[in-house]
Amino acid sequence: MNTTLTRNWTSVLFDLDGTILDSAPGIIQSLVDTFAHLGLPVPPQEELMHYVGPPLLDSLRNRAGLDEDAAQAALQIYRKDFRKDGAFDSAVFPGIIGLLESLTEAGIPLAVATSKPEAQAHRILEHFNLSRFFAVVAGATEDETRATKTDIVGHALAELKEAGHDTSLTVMVGDRIYDVEGAAAFDVPSIIVEWGYGSPAEAKGAMATVYSTDRLRELLLGG
Repeated sequence: MNTTLTRNWTSVLFDLDGTILDSAPGIIQSLVDTFAHLGLPVPPQEELMHYVGPPLLDSLRNRAGLDEDAAQAALQIYRKDFRKDGAFDSAVFPGIIGLLESLTEAGIPLAVATSKPEAQAHRILEHFNLSRFFAVVAGATEDETRATKTDIVGHALAELKEAGHDTSLTVMVGDRIYDVEGAAAFDVPSIIVEWGYGSPAEAKGAMATVYSTDRLRELLLGG
């Protein structure tokens, strides 16, 4: 797909983990605590990195091999541990705040679309003083009735529209194939950031990949 973009985006969706925040340290430690609490072998760090970004319930089923009841129980243990210790064990990636400031100054409405529980995402954004940039924060529900990235992207778009924002030319910025596929379900193109947690293969289907916030700024704002 053509990556020479001269579009005037009407809104931008951002993934959170691996796109805005380097949140892997807190997530991985809470996963280690969860596996230990359950008496299960703790996977190596390179395996645990695959858990960062996708809906965690899916990873507990598909990667850890837990049945539905065990996966649900593990999810609750993880969330309790993460709220206690891991939620703020993150750092904003370099250049992100300046980019968000530029997009805001340009009058482009922004939304977060994250697989994290929505209330948790609000807390984390407040902690890092990032809430001011986002018209909408869309995440998973605690009961997992909204959990897939497709559902979350749809919710973000609906909330933007309800707030009176134009979503006719929206782009999704993320780091995993879940971001690409979730956006594509609504005919929303995506840009994959290389500083995140996905592999190069996960960028398949994305409109572009970027290696720096400067390049991302060019694609979002032109110039």
